[in-house]
Amino acid sequence: MSQDIGFIQREVLKEKPDPASLGFGKYFTDYMLVMDYDVENGWHAARITPYEPITLDPSAMVFHYGQAIFEGLKAYRTADGTIQMFRPEKNMKRLNDSCDRLCIPQIDEGFLLKAIKQLVLTEKDWVPNEAGTSLYVRPFIFSTEPYLGVRPAQQYKLMVILSPSGAYYGDQLSPVKIYVEEEYVRAVIGGVGHVKTAGNYAASLKAQEIAESKGYAQILWLDAKENKYVEEVGSMNIFFKINGEVVTPKLNGSILPGVTRDSVIQLLAYWGVPVREARISIEEVFEAYERGELEEVFGAGTAAVISPVGELNWNGRIITINDNQIGEISQRLYDEMTAIQLGKKEDPFNWTVKIAQVEV
Repeated sequence: MSQDIGFIQREVLKEKPDPASLGFGKYFTDYMLVMDYDVENGWHAARITPYEPITLDPSAMVFHYGQAIFEGLKAYRTADGTIQMFRPEKNMKRLNDSCDRLCIPQIDEGFLLKAIKQLVLTEKDWVPNEAGTSLYVRPFIFSTEPYLGVRPAQQYKLMVILSPSGAYYGDQLSPVKIYVEEEYVRAVIGGVGHVKTAGNYAASLKAQEIAESKGYAQILWLDAKENKYVEEVGSMNIFFKINGEVVTPKLNGSILPGVTRDSVIQLLAYWGVPVREARISIEEVFEAYERGELEEVFGAGTAAVISPVGELNWNGRIITINDNQIGEISQRLYDEMTAIQLGKKEDPFNWTVKIAQVEV
C-alpha cells in the first residue's frame, strides 16, 4: 500500500449549514477520502478528493451480491480548539473484522487512521462546536468489479465521507419509545449480525417501518432461534438497570460489539457500579418491571451516545420506565462520555486521540 495520500483541490467550497439545522446525516463536507483495491496492486491510490457522485458499472458486484461494509465514528472540537476523536482504533479493527467476514481484503488500520486524520484536518472548519454537535465520520468499502457470479470480488473501493451532525434523536436525552419485534429477526448466530454490513440494515427496514407507524422510534430485536432473548436496538446496544445492577446482552455472534457499549461497561466498572454481560430474556425484563426492580433502560451507540428508553411495547404489553424520565446512571454516563469526548474532563482510559490544535 502506498504511504502517500494525494490531494485534489476543489474549485469552489460549499456554504456551511446553519448549526441549528444540522440533524443527522443531512449535510456533507467539501472533501472525501478514496482508495482502490485490485489483485495486482492491493489497496492503493489513496487520495483526498472533492465530495462528488461516483460512477459504477451496472454489473458492479456490490449491486448483485452485497459486499458492502461501513463504520461510524466522530470528531469533536474542544473548548480550547483541539479537534479529537474517540477510540478510533476500535473502529479500524471492527472495519477489518467486517472485511474478514465478507471476504474483503484487509486494510492497514494504521494507515487508514492516518488518512482519516488528514481528511478531518483538511475539513477542520466543518467540525462544529455547538453543544451536542460533532463531525460524523463514515468509512465504507464496497465491491466494484464488473462481473456476474457468486464469489468474492477482486476489485473494491474504500471511501470516507464526513457529515457535521447534531443530535441523532432530536432532543438527545428525551426518553425514546421502543417496540419489541417478534415477527422479524435481525440476525442469526453464524451470520453477519456481529459486523457492520449494509444488508443487516436493509433487513431491518420493514420492522422499523411498522414500529414507526405505531409511534415507536426504534426496534428492540430478539434472538432469531427462540425469539425470547434480547439482542440489540436497531442503532444501539441496549442496557437494563435492574435492582442496582446494569445488565447488557452478552456478545454471541449476532450482536454488534459496539465501541460505546464497551466504553459504558468500562466506565461502570471504573465507578464501582455492578455491571454484567449476560443472556437476558424479554420476559425477565418485564418480570423485573412487575417487581418494581427495572430502574432504567438505555441504549448506547456512536450516533446517540446514550439514549434513555421511556417505554417498551412487547406483544401489546406496555411498560413505562422511570416515569418516562432519564435515569441517574443514564445521565451520568452521557455527561461523563461527552465530557471526555469534548475534552472537558480527564480521560483516565486514554480513549481520545488528538488530531490538531486549531484557532478557536
